[in-house]
Amino acid sequence: IFISHDLNVVRYISDRILVMYLGEVVEVAPVGSIWAEQAHPYTRSLFSAMPSMDPDNRTKEPPLAGDPPNPINPPKGCRFHTRCRFASDVCKTNAPKLAGLAANAKHMVACHLHDASSGHPKAGQGVPA
Repeated sequence: IFISHDLNVVRYISDRILVMYLGEVVEVAPVGSIWAEQAHPYTRSLFSAMPSMDPDNRTKEPPLAGDPPNPINPPKGCRFHTRCRFASDVCKTNAPKLAGLAANAKHMVACHLHDASSGHPKAGQGVPA
């Protein structure tokens, strides 16, 4: 186990990456898979926050809004819903389950956007670009 906030270091040391938000696993995948596609909005935000000297590699992802919730009293439902620009009512009430992506079962994500039966208005579509 190697714990770090520096994803560039993690990329070269690890075979798999596990991303947590407020003590909950939101995404886990082989390093190449998660580097190619971040399936959870929080993971995408982490990757977009990495500095890059190459202007073509700079992301257009907007920064996270608001402040992180209190970890002692986390929000109900998805713990990330208070800062997620894709959150819907189902995110506020139901915690998503970690499940493999349809295209890659080894790439697991806990997000209603990837669960076609979740009740999210954009369920099954994944994180919009």
